[in-house]
Amino acid sequence: MQVASETVERLRYLVMTSLARYPVVALPLTRLRGEGVVVDERTDLVVESFPRCASSFALATINLAQAPRVLHVAHHTHAPANVLRAIDLAVPALVLIRSPEDVVVSNMIRHPRRTPNDVLHGFLRFYEPLQPRRSGFVVGTYDEVTGGQMGSVIRRVNRRFGTDLVEFESTPDNVERIMREIDDDWRRRRGGGERLERIVPRPSDLRDRMKADLRESFRSEASATLRDRAEQVYASLARAEAGTPGP
Repeated sequence: MQVASETVERLRYLVMTSLARYPVVALPLTRLRGEGVVVDERTDLVVESFPRCASSFALATINLAQAPRVLHVAHHTHAPANVLRAIDLAVPALVLIRSPEDVVVSNMIRHPRRTPNDVLHGFLRFYEPLQPRRSGFVVGTYDEVTGGQMGSVIRRVNRRFGTDLVEFESTPDNVERIMREIDDDWRRRRGGGERLERIVPRPSDLRDRMKADLRESFRSEASATLRDRAEQVYASLARAEAGTPGP
């Protein structure tokens, strides 16, 4: 029974991530499932990423910096279709990315039935369809977002799209406020305990203790071909944002 359940979960993930590149399919399904916010003509900004790339933190920093102004932000569909549709609508878009090993390990903590190769395929299905449209969005790395550089990321959005977003100030008080708001929001929706610690998008001692074993699994089980492709995509997007041509 457990094997069958794992197979169903992995097949569902395969189908979901495969369809996520097609706006005509993915966006109506996202609305139906009630997960995330889909871009439309009223949207001021899109913030998207593969899961576990600090999109919750980035979104919170942007919203806090604009207060009391309220932006209409499309976010958390975790589908490249949301970004592709934003480009077609000429809506400013910020895409976040994290190093493949770190993002695979983080996803496996939340979804233990998925294998390293499952998540690497998902990573590639998110970012590879975006590469041909690279000029239509700004990239922010996980390290920038969580390392006190969200102000610089917002500045790049303003420079690229001519927007007037206020830059986030990464003060201890602002960061503490955002972490508290994220934690409170997830507790309201998902409850507490170990399950919350596996999924809540903020630092967690439990997840830190789990990472060593999962890194070993990643390094021993992940396909070398998939790892290389994922690293090339990550390097290409990150370097292009810094002004260096990707491979």
